Amino acid sequence: MPTGSVRLKPRKSRPFYARHPWVLRTAVAKVSRSVQSGDVVDLLNDRGEFVARGIYHATSRIAVRLYTWDPTESLDDAFWLRRLQTAISLRRSLGFLDDQQGACRLVFSEADGLSGLIVDRYGPYLVIQLNAFGMARRIEGLLDLLEDLLQPEGLIVRTDSTMVAAEGLDLAPQTRGTLPEANVTIREHGILYTVDLRRGQKTGFYLDQRDNRLAAASLMRDRRVLDLFCYSGSFGLNAIVHGGARHVIGVDSSNTALAWARTNAELNGVGRIEWRHAHAFRVLDELKASGERFGAVILDPPRFSRGRKSLREALRAYHRINRVALELLEDDGILVTCSCSGTVTAEDFVQMLAGAAEKAGRSVQMLERRGASPDHPVRTSCLENEYLKCILARVT
Repeated sequence: MPTGSVRLKPRKSRPFYARHPWVLRTAVAKVSRSVQSGDVVDLLNDRGEFVARGIYHATSRIAVRLYTWDPTESLDDAFWLRRLQTAISLRRSLGFLDDQQGACRLVFSEADGLSGLIVDRYGPYLVIQLNAFGMARRIEGLLDLLEDLLQPEGLIVRTDSTMVAAEGLDLAPQTRGTLPEANVTIREHGILYTVDLRRGQKTGFYLDQRDNRLAAASLMRDRRVLDLFCYSGSFGLNAIVHGGARHVIGVDSSNTALAWARTNAELNGVGRIEWRHAHAFRVLDELKASGERFGAVILDPPRFSRGRKSLREALRAYHRINRVALELLEDDGILVTCSCSGTVTAEDFVQMLAGAAEKAGRSVQMLERRGASPDHPVRTSCLENEYLKCILARVT
């Protein structure tokens, strides 16, 4: 039960009655003297009436992360167990647990009412990512619950570097059970991938693009494809295996990622892929200068913006790569363009693409506007989780 309370300023309570889970420090009027970071607190409106219950952080921009709006509900082990069971049940009902060698997101932070906690499944292993101080304080109990529910062979706890600074996390790498010395092999849509659970981007693999890879592949038949920021080659492999692409050039600036990509191609017996170690911006300029043309270009860059302050710079970067990509496409070409920057809205991204099309002198028809796969749901009360944008377009 709560050790104290956090009172809101006048006219600041409405978002939290609507169940938004983040109480920013700018909305807070008063905090009980006894409350410390990691403590359970009651959120009160300016009249002192109960609004919700959450976990306090003394120095984070997010002062309170809210977890329940029921004043009779304690944030105890039984509560966390119910939330985990509900999240896992959703993925099971969607078929994400049918393949023992499959991978998916089991817990998606605010979307599952577990702000600051991400749990990804890679076959018999779990990768847990902590993005909140309050969850880090409770990690041992959460790991116990996950082991009881899922009986993984092994699990590893990781932190996001940006959240380490924002939340003041000080966690050494932690593992339980047995993790393989080598990479793990998973299967998605019949394609095998090798995943490094300790050092791979995000939690090892871009699980959120699962269905977008397949949708993009359906447009690739007989095309020569340029796959920029290819990481471990998933879009390119789908283009050939499921799409019948004629040839793929996969480009990434990481030699480690390209080594995984080559391994993945070999695992699946896939040829017709050329891997290039280079910076995507430089490659685009070189290909344009040499007069190269492609039947399809795939852009899946890393996050260009980590906050509102860098939004303008991020949009310029997206504009540049999309403009040159459009100039490289043949008539009736296919552009697959993505953004995982949460501060770039869907409308921002579409407007950027319209501006890039104008500068490139190309006509762009959006065939599909897509987001993350269903194991990454979005609550209407926290649309900030709707970070992934993926546009499939025809270019003439």
